[in-house]
Amino acid sequence: METVTIKDDFIKLGQALKLAGAVMSGVDAKFVIQEGLVKVNGSVELQRGKKLYDGDSFEYDGKSFTVKTVN
Repeated sequence: METVTIKDDFIKLGQALKLAGAVMSGVDAKFVIQEGLVKVNGSVELQRGKKLYDGDSFEYDGKSFTVKTVN
C-alpha cells in the first residue's frame, strides 16, 4: 500500500488519484470514478469531490493508497 501525503485537512478523490500517479489528469480521474472503478475505504465511490481525510484509503487498478496528513 502506497501513501499519499497531504498538508491540508483533506484532499478530494480526483486530486488524490492524480497526486498518487494513478491517473494522468483530472479528466481521467473523472472517468474512472464515474465508471465505478475506484473504491474508498472498501466501497465503490462515484463522487470525484469526495473528501479523503488522514487514514482514509482508496483503490484503483489493483493498487491501494492511504492518505496521510503531515503538519
